[in-house]
Amino acid sequence: MQRPPERIPESPGSYLFRDADGRVIYVGKATNLRSRVGSYFSDPARLHPRTASMVATAVSVEWIEVRNELEALMLEHSLIKRHNPRFNVRLRDDKSYPFLAVTIGEEWPRAVVVRGRRQKGVRYFGPYAQAWAIREVLDHVTKSFPVRTCSPVKFKEHERLGRPCLLFHIEKCAGPCVGAVTTEDYGVHVRSLMRFLSGAGDEIVASLASDMTEASSKQDFERAARLRDRIAAVSRVLEKQQMVGRPEDDLDAVGLAEDELQASIQVLTVRHGRVIGRHGFILDKVEDIGQDRLIGRVLDALYSEDPAMGVPETVLVPALPDQVAAVTAWLGERRSGPVSVAAPQRGDRRALLDIAVHNATDALQRHRMKRASDHSARSRALLELQDLLGLPEVPLRIECYDMAHLQGTDYVGSMVVLEDGLPLRRDYRRFTVGVPGNDDYAAMREVLSRRLRRYLEERDMPPSDRRAKFAYPPQLLLVDGGKGQLAVAIDVVRELGLEDEIPVAALAKRFEEVFVPGRSEPVDVPRGSDALFMLQVVRDEAHRFANAHHRQRRAKRMVRGALEGVPGLGDARKQRLVKAFGGIRGVKAASLDDLLALPWLPDEVARRVHEHLRN
Repeated sequence: MQRPPERIPESPGSYLFRDADGRVIYVGKATNLRSRVGSYFSDPARLHPRTASMVATAVSVEWIEVRNELEALMLEHSLIKRHNPRFNVRLRDDKSYPFLAVTIGEEWPRAVVVRGRRQKGVRYFGPYAQAWAIREVLDHVTKSFPVRTCSPVKFKEHERLGRPCLLFHIEKCAGPCVGAVTTEDYGVHVRSLMRFLSGAGDEIVASLASDMTEASSKQDFERAARLRDRIAAVSRVLEKQQMVGRPEDDLDAVGLAEDELQASIQVLTVRHGRVIGRHGFILDKVEDIGQDRLIGRVLDALYSEDPAMGVPETVLVPALPDQVAAVTAWLGERRSGPVSVAAPQRGDRRALLDIAVHNATDALQRHRMKRASDHSARSRALLELQDLLGLPEVPLRIECYDMAHLQGTDYVGSMVVLEDGLPLRRDYRRFTVGVPGNDDYAAMREVLSRRLRRYLEERDMPPSDRRAKFAYPPQLLLVDGGKGQLAVAIDVVRELGLEDEIPVAALAKRFEEVFVPGRSEPVDVPRGSDALFMLQVVRDEAHRFANAHHRQRRAKRMVRGALEGVPGLGDARKQRLVKAFGGIRGVKAASLDDLLALPWLPDEVARRVHEHLRN
């Protein structure tokens, strides 16, 4: 890449590097665009190895001017979120942390342990370091706040039977399924539970103690005894939450440990002076940046999405971030209130920050040991694949395709992606196939044609107009099957003029044989090799992804078939009806009274559904 012209402005802004395909590979911000962009074009030997690699990959650079540092920071965040550049600092969870969630969007909210992607209508608390710890907390707090923990299917089952489960009898559930509690009283339990999980444990204990004293004065000793037991349960949980500050403290302590290529971040969540959660990330460093800039990137990544416990009043960091005023203003906007970013040097807050740093150091050491073997295996597998399959370059992007159907019905296809040997789930794609009958070859042809035609369409678009779904080709296109599927793939790439650009191969299930164009015999890929293992992993992932899509479509078709033809019952009501009873079997087992009890379903439609299913 040539050095950019001197016409780069000296104003604040963000800049983007693009590769030969027009893909954004790096986004940065600067208070002086000319100075910052120009720094990338010094002697490559003096650059950080990954920065040098990024500059060597890039073919062009663009920039966007803004008025001040805060706007540059917000623009950078927006561009990173939109383009997800491969060379930018990326936070990756070093493990999947569990949360305690309260489903406030349901009629009768429930408390449940969850992992993974967040959903609307759910309030999250945590995260917790261990699943057993959160289940222990849930076991204790339901004695004090009897909120249900059962699944919707189990709730509907006991509602239909008119009998509560064991948790009601041992006073760990208020029994909403059998009408043993009013909506108002149940709402009090839910709100108290959320206040407690937010860190207001001492307030809850004081309130319960006041209620217990009042009950005793009225000689309602049975209620006073229940309140005493609830106080004891809450106190046991509070004893396990370390008190690290004043009761009014609301802060996050961000610990950081780093080497030349990676960094580990551990965040201690403190609410009302107690540590109520901890979670960690591993960060891939791309350029040789100082700790101040690195902390700025970390804070941007931590608080760019809505965190489970919100943005706190105070964020403790080992060193103040660069452009601290802009970062503080941005966090204040996220919180809708003032936020302080501090780097304490002594006292209790420094001690708390040291704990977070110590945790980050331990996590980085564990990650180094694990990733050393993983990275070596992946690199070895990719080099083996290039050599064994005769590929023109290392297959850094592998796409695998598979079909799924049941006797020719609900035909679907799947595309899964490995990038640098790791699953790139945001690039997975599902295809609904319109092939009649049982014809895997025709289905494979349709899926590959659709995907590669989209690539040709998006490849020729201006980079700013690309939707980035199919704009980049694989270095290896793998199909699940034998010579027949391989022949289909060869025909498709040849018809589209891509035979010299996209290598293809097939992996047969029966003997794990690998076929490539121009050879009648399978390639001799050694059993137990890293290369064969990587092919098996991506093939099995494509098979799993296709089957999951097929099951979803089949289930929807079965629902539509069972409830088809009922006047007044559209798709939205069908889905809501099935959800209300935990599945189509629950709908079929429901009585007319159960259907009439649904407030959103008109009585006439409920009678039609009942009659339709009985017939």
